[in-house]
Amino acid sequence: MTASATTAPPTLRPAPARRQPRRRRGRFGIHLFLGAVSLTFLAPLLLAVYASLRPYEETAEYGYFSLPRHLSFDYYRQAFTNAEMGKYFLNSALIAVPGVLLTLFLASFVAFAVSRLRMRGGIVLLMLFTAGNLLPQQVIVTPLYVLFNNIPLPYWMSDSLMLYDSRWAVIAVQTAFQLGFCVFVLANFMRTLPREILEAAIVDGAGVWTQYRRITLPLCRPALAALGTLQFTWMYNDFLWGLVFLSDGDKLPVTSALNNLRGQFFTDYNLLAAGSVLVALPTVLVFLLLQRHFIAGLTLGASKG
Repeated sequence: MTASATTAPPTLRPAPARRQPRRRRGRFGIHLFLGAVSLTFLAPLLLAVYASLRPYEETAEYGYFSLPRHLSFDYYRQAFTNAEMGKYFLNSALIAVPGVLLTLFLASFVAFAVSRLRMRGGIVLLMLFTAGNLLPQQVIVTPLYVLFNNIPLPYWMSDSLMLYDSRWAVIAVQTAFQLGFCVFVLANFMRTLPREILEAAIVDGAGVWTQYRRITLPLCRPALAALGTLQFTWMYNDFLWGLVFLSDGDKLPVTSALNNLRGQFFTDYNLLAAGSVLVALPTVLVFLLLQRHFIAGLTLGASKG
């Protein structure tokens, strides 16, 4: 028998084109599910925007889910002027911006010490910071109220000469409660950085401060941007601590300004919707500005083994 007669015929493999329709159907299903979930979360915001553009008399007669007869931005002008939102926007910025910067600064310090320096009890320290997030905030409202009324401040820091009724009280509480989460995230992120970079810097004579400021922090920029976006959103939208620790109405954050749009006997919910949309605009703007860094910070490490 010849060699050609003993050679087995080549096996035929199924064409990969048959798998394409299944993959396309799977991707279409995933996109459909994600679109439905996104629409579910956006539905209240879209309804608020739609109601804020219509007169209250129209929605009272035809309902909120009816076609519009008249659209205008008049409610936005009324909400901004009647609630004095310019002043309250500034109050929220004076609380949220220093709170975010102080939280990220302290959290990066602790995370660097726990993850990059060989120190005893680092894991226990990280567990303590993380366990702090498990404490309900409402439990310590009364002790903090009493404590802040007994901590004096100079006149240039507080008009009341006490920590109570000053923005520093709200900043301190916000920083304390958000610090544990930021330490946990940054410590886990710093552990993924190559240790050879710090070893090379140590060989070149870099101290601890140089390792932290010039090497570690630039590499953590995506994680810091992601945390900064989340922290600004949480501190800006907070309503409890400003209401508890600020007795002067002129110092309250913008979330409390919506109460100025509620009447004693009647509330125009379309006007209230316009005010709510105005209050939400800064957080949307911050996310749009930091969107690229925010997504990069969330996806870093997703492709590592």
